[in-house]
This record gives sequence, structure tokens and C-alpha cells, in this order.
Amino acid sequence: MLYVVTLTYLRAQQDIQAHLGTHRDWLIEHARAGRIIAAGPLETGDGGAILAHCESRSELDDMLERDSFRVHGLVRTDVLSFHAACRAQAFPAAWAPEAKAP
Repeated sequence: MLYVVTLTYLRAQQDIQAHLGTHRDWLIEHARAGRIIAAGPLETGDGGAILAHCESRSELDDMLERDSFRVHGLVRTDVLSFHAACRAQAFPAAWAPEAKAP
């Protein structure tokens, strides 16, 4: 299942910056494991977005609970899940096995 996760900052930038290193470590850990496909800050500067692939919502929730931003109450997370119907040819089929590539 694919998930779009938005993170909305709840605290001042100085609090966010204080935990940015551990948040990045968490992102790298899960990107290496193939659970995070892409992630980065929002253009507005008030949060971030993650495109994730997990076997279940509970796997995603367990992963999110370990993020230092969540542990320290710095962000609100909102999650959308979707079944990909189509994908770019370069997008790995393993992340969207039922999606058709042109």
C-alpha cells in the first residue's frame, strides 16, 4: 500500500531544528529499508511530506511513532492511503504491483 503522509509543524522552528538530525536519521533508516520512497519539506516551510510504502497501516503507524518529531510532539501527521492504478515506467513495480505502466 502507498501512503502520503503530511507533517504539520506544531512548534517553533527552533524546536524543529533541535530535532532535525534525529528526524533525518529516521528518514534515512526507513528509506534504506524501502519504506520511505521520498520525503522532504513543504514549499510553504510549515511542515513536510513523505511518500511511503508499507504492507499495512499498522506498519506505517509503528514507523511514524518512532520519528523524533512525533516523539517530542513537534508535528501533526495526516495520512492518505491509495492503491496505485497507474505508474510511471521508472517507478518500481514492487511499490505499486497492480499499477499499469504505459
